[in-house]
Amino acid sequence: MTQEQWTAVDRYLTDLLVPPDPALDAALQASAAAGLPPHNVAPNQGKLLMLLARVQGARTILEIGTLGGYSTIWLARALTAGGHLITLEAEPRHAEVARANIARAGLAEVVELRLGRALDTLPQLAAEGLGPFDLIFIDADKPSNPDYFAWALKLSRCGSLIIADNVVRDGAVADAESLDPSVQGGAPLQRARRR
Repeated sequence: MTQEQWTAVDRYLTDLLVPPDPALDAALQASAAAGLPPHNVAPNQGKLLMLLARVQGARTILEIGTLGGYSTIWLARALTAGGHLITLEAEPRHAEVARANIARAGLAEVVELRLGRALDTLPQLAAEGLGPFDLIFIDADKPSNPDYFAWALKLSRCGSLIIADNVVRDGAVADAESLDPSVQGGAPLQRARRR
């Protein structure tokens, strides 16, 4: 398939399955206006995350990489009654935008945003006895994916769902000779899956 075909399929699925949503639309607009990188999950991927969390019956969710809170909103909406989501963000400006987006969506009571490098914050979560989490979504800097995945395993249980975004890297993850740190960050996840 060509990139045009993939884009057309994504647009078709989004138009068919993801109706306009004021809170999600506002989150994207606020993130763009604040100059955040355009690395949000696509709307159809957000809906898939929400459906996976609902099927999982997730009461506790950990998100590694918040950006502007777009995927956070999708995931938080799927929490069961009394549920809680912890999201980790390293960049203060991103966290500021995300907090406003999460509050605008009416989810501030169920979402806890922790500011700091995830590799510093994850051990704190473990030390606090948080977890195991029902669902863990990894969508942060790709070179750290192997470390994030290792922490996800420590903070999960049998039956937890761990989702790592962007590990295929347009097929480059299959290139053993790639020197791209983002590709190398996805390769250990593929090897771990094969075990």
